[in-house]
Amino acid sequence: MRANTCIEGTIRSAAETGYEVTLVRDAIGAFSIDEMEASLRFNVPIYALSIVTTDEIVSQLAADQ
Repeated sequence: MRANTCIEGTIRSAAETGYEVTLVRDAIGAFSIDEMEASLRFNVPIYALSIVTTDEIVSQLAADQ
């Protein structure tokens, strides 16, 4: 899944449908670091409620149990 196409399209669609989106930043990819960093810096924050790491989301989910 490419950050600047598949991921952005999915989070945009989810946000526009009313979902609160959390993106796990180290669980996505792109063809280049620059491509991914541009997506994470400029486009993703428009639609994602939060951008976290895998460790952060696992800790949060464990705490919620």
